[in-house]
Order: sequence, then C-alpha cells, then structure tokens
Amino acid sequence: MAHTELDLRERRVIEDMLHAKAPVAQIARHLCRHRSSIYREIKRNRFEDTELPELDGYYGMLAEKSAKERRARRRKLVRCETLLAAVVEGLEAGWSPEQIAGRMRQEGQALRVCHETIYAYVYSKDGQAADLARRLPERRKNRRPRHARRARGTVFPPDRAIQKRPEIISTRQVFGHWEGDLMIFQKDLGPANVTSLVERKTRYAVLFRNHDRSSTMLMKRLIDLFSPLPLTARQSITFDRSFEFVAWKHLERGMGTEAWFCDPPAPWQKGSVERFNRRARRYLPRDTQLMALSNRSMMAICERLNGTTRKCLGYRTTAEAFREELRKLK
Repeated sequence: MAHTELDLRERRVIEDMLHAKAPVAQIARHLCRHRSSIYREIKRNRFEDTELPELDGYYGMLAEKSAKERRARRRKLVRCETLLAAVVEGLEAGWSPEQIAGRMRQEGQALRVCHETIYAYVYSKDGQAADLARRLPERRKNRRPRHARRARGTVFPPDRAIQKRPEIISTRQVFGHWEGDLMIFQKDLGPANVTSLVERKTRYAVLFRNHDRSSTMLMKRLIDLFSPLPLTARQSITFDRSFEFVAWKHLERGMGTEAWFCDPPAPWQKGSVERFNRRARRYLPRDTQLMALSNRSMMAICERLNGTTRKCLGYRTTAEAFREELRKLK
C-alpha cells in the first residue's frame, strides 16, 4: 500500500479524540493508521508555548500548517539551483548523501541540507528524471522512509545465526564451506571495494572488485563466479551482518548456497577471511586506487596469495589443496 500523509480531516479527529482522553491506540484504529504513525504525528506537530504553557497541546489546524511547512523545506533543492548543483556535484564524485550533508556542516555553509532531504530529492520525479539514483553507493528502486526501514534482525533472521550452523562446518573437515567479507578503502577514493572469500578447509581465497556497496550487485557477481563450481564446492558462506550482505537470499535462489551470519559484534567468528584480509592488505592497502587497478593485477594478487605454502596444509599451497579437493569431486 502506498504511503499517504495525514490530512486536515484526520488531524482534526486526532485533536478531538485527544481532548476526549482517548488512547493513541484507539485513535489509530479509528483512522485505520498504525499507532506509531499517530505517536509520530503528535510528537512532531504538538504546539508548545513557552510563555503560556497551559496552551500546549495538539491542534489540528496548527498541525496541518506545520506539516505543510515541513514539506516545503523538502523542496529546498528545487528552489535553490546553487545548492542543487553542489549536491549533484557531490553525487557525481561518488559521495553519499551523508558525506555531502556532513561536509556542508563541517564547512559551516549557511545554505545546506540534511542527507534525508537529498535522498528525498534523488527519489523524487525530478531526481529520477536526472537519473541521480544510479550515482548512489547503494541504489534502490524506491527510497524507504526513515521510520519504515527493516531492523537488521528481520534481514538476518535468528535461524541463520552462526550458532545454528552445522557443527561439522566448524571442524574444517568438509570441503565447500566459505567465509566472506568486504575490504573497505579510503572514502575520498570513491565507493569501490573488494569482496574477499576464503574456503575454510583449504584456505583458498577469491578476490573481486565492486564498483559500489550495492548488496544485490555483489551477490550477482558472487553467483556468476561461483556457479561453475560443483554444488559440493560451494555449500555455504558465512558473513558478518554488514548491509552489503542483506541480499543473501539471492545465493540460495541463484545457486543453492546457504548463508550464515556472525553475531553482530563478533567478526572474529569468521577468522579465516579476517586473517586473509590482513595478508591481502600488504598488496591492497587502504589508500589503493581500485579503479586504476586492472583485472589482471587483481588476479595476480590473488594468485600470489594462493601460491603461498601453509603449515596447516602440510606445506602445500592453498591452490594445490583446492585443486585436489575438486579432483575428489569428479
């Protein structure tokens, strides 16, 4: 159902029912609205008078006026061409709305906007006509309202917690179970990043570059790379709970690979990929300009890391151990 803002009639009903001491839940049922919407409306548009506090309260007409003024502020980017040009310039440089708004505050600019205003404009008809959404680090078809975004617990359900992961995976005795992570670089170099994956038994690693932090595109790239492998060689991947992995369901639908997730503050639970990242940083420090790095150079870094002998593998290289496991599957 499309979101619709409260109108004057509804605000007058809220005023009357509040004066009649009706609870918020009853008001919400009467208006067929969620009670959080009513709570938010009362909090946002409540009238307060510092000189005459006895007049404090919710008044429908005043609430309607406040709401209209707030909507007008959202149109600041439409009214001010100079401000809009500065925002578009930031988006074209790869900055997120948060970075653009934060920079305006840091510079003490008299005319500035918050990041929510930028997002609202990007997903408005004017912003869509200019195709600004494709310049965001993570693009969506529509902007989710700030108070309607899903909690991480619903994105990463409890039955996918690492405690529910089969114990055999922890023993490293079974081939085909991976760990995944994202290597982040300096913000001023743009949104490009590197996905790193490590197979737990053989310690074999895969690196690939992403142009932004879009979860859907990351999973699509991962599926393209892993699909040629036998299913036994890509049984599961363990991630942390970063927003880059919210599209994990694509793995199951796209190639039958299960996804598991570490506890929120515990990246050490995927220790294989964390240790690999520390080794990879020797070749990919945080000030690396990824977009200037060729695909051949990225492959050379990965091959060099996989060509290292490991004591835990009987001093075989990770590449040798991985190829041996693949031969066993034939």
